[in-house]
Amino acid sequence: MKTNWIKPVTFFTAITIAFASCQNDDKDNGTSVNSQINFASASTTPALVTPLTGFENLQISSLISSGDVLKDSPSFIFGAQPDGAGLLKDPNSDGYILISNHEILKSVSRVYLDKTFTPIKGEYIVDGIGGLTRLCSATLATPETHGFGPIFLTAGESGEESMVHGINPFGDTSEKSRTDRVLPALGKASMENAVPLPKQAYPGKTVILIGEDQSYGSSHTSAGQVIMYMSGIVGDLSNGKLYALKRNDDNQVETDMTIGNSFDVSFVEIPNAKSSTGAEINTKVNALKAIRFSRVEDVDYRKGSAANNREIYFTATGQSSSNNPVTGYTMWGRIYKLVLDANNPLKGKLELVVEGDSTPGTGIINPDNICVTENYVYIQEDGDSFYTAAKHDSYIWQYNIATKVNKPWMTMKHDRTNTAWNAIYNPGNETRFGSWEYGAMEDISDIIGVPNTFTLNIHPHTWKSSKFANADGSGTNSNIEGGQTVIIRNVQR
Repeated sequence: MKTNWIKPVTFFTAITIAFASCQNDDKDNGTSVNSQINFASASTTPALVTPLTGFENLQISSLISSGDVLKDSPSFIFGAQPDGAGLLKDPNSDGYILISNHEILKSVSRVYLDKTFTPIKGEYIVDGIGGLTRLCSATLATPETHGFGPIFLTAGESGEESMVHGINPFGDTSEKSRTDRVLPALGKASMENAVPLPKQAYPGKTVILIGEDQSYGSSHTSAGQVIMYMSGIVGDLSNGKLYALKRNDDNQVETDMTIGNSFDVSFVEIPNAKSSTGAEINTKVNALKAIRFSRVEDVDYRKGSAANNREIYFTATGQSSSNNPVTGYTMWGRIYKLVLDANNPLKGKLELVVEGDSTPGTGIINPDNICVTENYVYIQEDGDSFYTAAKHDSYIWQYNIATKVNKPWMTMKHDRTNTAWNAIYNPGNETRFGSWEYGAMEDISDIIGVPNTFTLNIHPHTWKSSKFANADGSGTNSNIEGGQTVIIRNVQR
């Protein structure tokens, strides 16, 4: 296996990097401004999102979409369902590099942007053969923030035998079909993200939080989990141990936790995890009395101080049986806060901070991706459960950590009554709420030198064209959806 670079690495330590779990350490205190950046929409497709009431000061432009033709690679197609992402400075130019998962294509693209932040070239560094399973959220680990890397940790989600991949963001495109870049020590599960905590959170350790997007289905002995990988060596992704989150009182029922209460929790070791199958791990975590969550689709940590970095937020997306609740599991979705002990990451306090089941249809609907800054949690919905009681399209919500107030912040820019719009973006005339969803929301402020600036990935599922077929060139997928990345400015952090 050609994986030597996955060991503790420190190359490109001078490169400043942002990543999909919403890093913003405010190295410049938000004061520098890069006048070279051009925020005029670079894409030929207009931005497919719009701000909600109270947030009209947000400035949104489209960066790249599937229909765009890039100057230096006119045959490149920015593929369907851009999800996890990472941005870094290009070490060989004065521009930037955008790394993006394309979930349904099982692929990872690399787009080069010039110094004005205009996309000029694209290629795939992982294709549908090398990706093995659907690649969802991701985190770009860096020496500056995590003490190791750069390495793009992208989680596979196509069943309980899926694994996390470790991808070199500067890797050769000739290796895009390699299947030996998975990381068995991080376990096997239907994963959504693998998020390493910053090096200041637990100096000398590698601590990675993993969300498992598994439902309660009868074929499984367990449900969605919060998993931790930990090693006593910084950057060691091969020899650490795997743990599952449990309540200290052994109560596994998700809906027994309610807002206003705090629960003592711990991470318990999953024995022989590295050599176990996903099915075996599921059986083991249930025997360990791990909490049975309803689909943990994303995880992120609070930015700022080391104490902040030990404050973790994660989603439980929710599920139903024919539009009816399933006993013990959230239906509409939840957001949890996990505060890890300052001296021992295996101990902590867990609480529920946002509850969708108390406001069915009007509150949060199936939260999927999550982006945590120093003061806010941005909660991105995946409403394609199509619950009949749903009253709005997929939102992004802004949860204020200090005040605990949760406000709708952004929505998809549908125009379903417009015949011309429907012909392009909704030819099947899908009228149900939640037909589009979000991918990664990423703070790029420190990378480009413009405060309060984020990128956001969009899955406009009903936008389809035969021109978007076989985007990664592998011939492994017939999906013809379009995808888009937008830039959002004036985001509160």
